[in-house]
Amino acid sequence: MKMMKAMQIPSKGEKMKLVEIPVPHPGEGQVLLRVEACGVCHGDSVAIRGAASEYPRIPGHEIIGIVKELGEGSTKWRIGQRVGIGWHGGHNHVTGLTMDGGYAEYMVAFEDSLTSIPDEVSSKEAAPLMCAGETTFSALRNSKARPGDLVAISGIGGLGHLAVQYAKKAGFQTVAISRGRDKETLARELGAHDYIDSEKEDPAQALKALGGAKVILATAPNAKVISSLINGLGTDGELIIVAGSGEPLELSARDFLTGPNTVRGSFTGQAKDIEAAVRFSVLTDVRPMIEVFPLERANEAYEEMMAAKTRFRAVLSISE
Repeated sequence: MKMMKAMQIPSKGEKMKLVEIPVPHPGEGQVLLRVEACGVCHGDSVAIRGAASEYPRIPGHEIIGIVKELGEGSTKWRIGQRVGIGWHGGHNHVTGLTMDGGYAEYMVAFEDSLTSIPDEVSSKEAAPLMCAGETTFSALRNSKARPGDLVAISGIGGLGHLAVQYAKKAGFQTVAISRGRDKETLARELGAHDYIDSEKEDPAQALKALGGAKVILATAPNAKVISSLINGLGTDGELIIVAGSGEPLELSARDFLTGPNTVRGSFTGQAKDIEAAVRFSVLTDVRPMIEVFPLERANEAYEEMMAAKTRFRAVLSISE
């Protein structure tokens, strides 16, 4: 019996442990992947904190791997192809939550949940595009903003540093918002036309002075900050939330009457959405900034990610 290494959550609330378990076999309509890289995402905390359908569970949903074996009836992919998978695992499954994910040397995936990964991007760089990249790309792609419009990115972290690149490459007047001046140089290098230091000035007022934002993308999970941003929208503007803390927003009816304004979330992540994000990233040379860890240091990578100490996406390098 062939064995593999994996980082597994033994039971609800327990810390991940390195284990050696049998390599799984693909079922009908599935394929076996040899995992090359897996991003470490905030969404992994859902399983780690106890919400998986059952335990033990292998987390991870930003996965790039090589097709090694085809299950019965699987015809979409060929052995040797490099593919990726994100949050939606297909057949009503969530990768790393209701089915085992990518913190392992091998995993089984449904063939219709996979996306082809082009040669122009490495597996480690492609991994964060499966969730963080697709999330920010799709939020902007499906927004009211059109080329030339003012788009503000609030928070220059794991999501925000990608969103700034996408906004610039999509032809938006891109404004980055963050605390302090530490990230200004980086934000401008990533493509921001303007930078707002939220410690020195009110972001909403600063955006109004620039003419008001058509879209504000909130990438930092701070309810108070998110609530204050609505006043920086221009006419018929849109505040899109892609990261939240679970705390209630502080909005009044009047906030919506001065627009008209829209506040909404954005959560997609199907294979077709990931494919579009990857294609755009390759065509426009958008890449995540990553910090790489071996599989054995997954706990360290996860803890640094949760503490916002990674710059900017943590990625497990497994077999690339």
